[in-house]
Amino acid sequence: MTPALCPCQSGNAYSECCQPLHAGAPANSPEALMRSRFSAFALGNADYVKNSWHRSTRPATLSLDEGERWVGLSVIDATQNGDQGSVHFKAISRDSEGFSVLEETSRFVQENGHWFYVDGIPQVFPLKPGRNDPCPCGSGNKFKKCCG
Repeated sequence: MTPALCPCQSGNAYSECCQPLHAGAPANSPEALMRSRFSAFALGNADYVKNSWHRSTRPATLSLDEGERWVGLSVIDATQNGDQGSVHFKAISRDSEGFSVLEETSRFVQENGHWFYVDGIPQVFPLKPGRNDPCPCGSGNKFKKCCG
């Protein structure tokens, strides 16, 4: 049996990628933390999303939209300078209205050996795939044969 691939689309098995972080292991870079947060959104793990948020900017409460399904992630750039870092990414989600893209450059800080998400300025825009485009869900099929 092939292990389930990680939702962060690293190409690695979830058990070897984001699952250890979700279980409490520290991320080794801002990109690793961002990928684990994406996986947490995809898996509906609101506790991890909240706990990986820096206390200075963490919301008092957090609930994830159960009607939103996170299906795609691409990391555009990731930097680390000492205990500061940033990750520029695009994440694709799907809800009852269709697909949308969240693009953000997130800031991260490391404290006591753990990376935390600080903030970012998100831009969200609709995604309108063509019938013959690859499906944004990552299936590898054409949109019209998959989610279209």
